[in-house]
Amino acid sequence: MEIISSKDNKKIKYIRSLLEKGSIRKKNRQFVVEGIKLVEEALEYGKVLEIVLAESLYKEIISGDSSKNVLLAENGKNITNYVKKENSTVVVSDAVFKTVSETISPQGAVAVVEMPEYELLEKDFLNQAYNKNGQIKLLILEDTADPGNLGTIVRTAEAAGVTGVITSKGTVDIFNPKVVRSTMGSIFRLPFAYVEDLKETIKELKKEGISFYATHLKGEKSYKAIKYSDRSAILIGNEARGLSDEVADLADTYVLIPMQGKVESLNAAVAAALMVYEV
Repeated sequence: MEIISSKDNKKIKYIRSLLEKGSIRKKNRQFVVEGIKLVEEALEYGKVLEIVLAESLYKEIISGDSSKNVLLAENGKNITNYVKKENSTVVVSDAVFKTVSETISPQGAVAVVEMPEYELLEKDFLNQAYNKNGQIKLLILEDTADPGNLGTIVRTAEAAGVTGVITSKGTVDIFNPKVVRSTMGSIFRLPFAYVEDLKETIKELKKEGISFYATHLKGEKSYKAIKYSDRSAILIGNEARGLSDEVADLADTYVLIPMQGKVESLNAAVAAALMVYEV
């Protein structure tokens, strides 16, 4: 196995471009995940194009003496089996690996992955967004700006049983490496879509019988006192500005999250967490 030892290698430069430039990710429909758990989540997802390993981890795997390697999937879709059976594994020196790592203490594994795609308002998205009981629980995000917030929201949404996430075009790129890390694999399992016109999307979804709930200071009832529809969508606004008036006006119900002291608003991820566990 040839070991890449130059940071100017074409493959290494391409991975860095995927990490640094949303335009490259969008153009090629590819993104990067880092860390053993996320790489194995990507293998479970099934659209890994290439895995890059640090030389030290590769040697541990080949020798069968890896204390780092986590065998997540019962079906054998883990790094060890992939490296031993697949040809699309690139090995680089530990020094070169650090140039494609976004973490302080790299685990030695990154993967280039094909982006999942969902067509909003098409049957595939809505069919995936309905659960076994015919219920739907959507999370609608308007201009979420912080990568950590978005990743946390997506991860929490999956944990709380949200069936789909819809975001405005002004929301941070979900394939940003910081977002991807924060999702902890939820990005592979939870349907999501960016939309050009959030207001029009909400109007279209209302035709599907979906009721919209907005966290808003005009709300008269606590989020715990509302009886939510089996077809619900939660509206969460930008961290600094909250929901725009145009989007908030489309809500069927304003919901109040009570706050004490001099606090005027909650972090968007915290507000989303309270709502998704209540609806």
